[in-house]
Amino acid sequence: MGKEIETPSPKNADTVQTTELLNRHWLSKNVFEIELARPKSFAFEAGQTICFHHESLKRYYSLLSTPDDPILKLCVHHVPKGLFSPILADAEIGSRFKFTGPHGYFTFKPSQRDPVFVATGTGIAPFVSFARSGIKNFTLFHEATTAEEIYYQSYFKKIKSTYHPCLPSPQTAAALPEGMHQGHVAACIKANLPRTTYDFYLCGHGDMIRNVTLLVDEWFTGSYVYTEVFF
Repeated sequence: MGKEIETPSPKNADTVQTTELLNRHWLSKNVFEIELARPKSFAFEAGQTICFHHESLKRYYSLLSTPDDPILKLCVHHVPKGLFSPILADAEIGSRFKFTGPHGYFTFKPSQRDPVFVATGTGIAPFVSFARSGIKNFTLFHEATTAEEIYYQSYFKKIKSTYHPCLPSPQTAAALPEGMHQGHVAACIKANLPRTTYDFYLCGHGDMIRNVTLLVDEWFTGSYVYTEVFF
C-alpha cells in the first residue's frame, strides 16, 4: 500500500484574517482566478489552503501563489447553484472577506524518489504553486473534461516540465488537441510512466485518487502517496 504521511497545520492557522478582492479573470466558462490582498502576517507553504468564512459557510481553496508572492491567488470552480463560488464570482472588486489559514499538509517533501503530480480539474492549483516555488524535475498528469479546462498548460509547457494533459471524454482524432492523451489519467500514467518508485501527489476528485492509488499499489510498489481531495 502507498505510504501516506501527515504533518499538522501551523498553530496560528485558526487566526481570522481580512483580505480584499483585487482582481478576477475567467480561465474558462466554469473557472476563474482571483487575486486577493495578502495580510502582512500571513505565511504559508506551497500547496496549503485557506478557508473562507462567510456567515455560516466555510470553504477551502488551495493557493496558486508562492510563499514569497505579495498577493494571494486562487483558482475557483464556479458552481452556479453553489453556496460560495457564486459569491466570489459576483463580488465587486474591493470586497472584503474573512479567512483562516494556512491549512493542510499537502506540501512538497523532498526525497530520492522522483515526484509525480496528478490532478483533475482545479486540483491543478497546488502544483502551480509547487512549480512557481521552484520545484523541478517532476512529471505532471492533468485530467479535465474539455481542452479548455486544461488550465495553466501554457505555463507548464513553457517551463519544459514532463507534462501529460488527459481528456477522458470521447474525441475524434481530428478534435483531439496535439499532445493530449485520450482517456482517464490512470490510463495515461500506465501508458507513460516507467515502473519504478515515486512520490505521488494526487489532488482532485475522490474517484481519481482511489483509482490512481490502486494503480500505484499494483504497478509502482514502494512508492509514497500524498493526497488532497478537491470537490
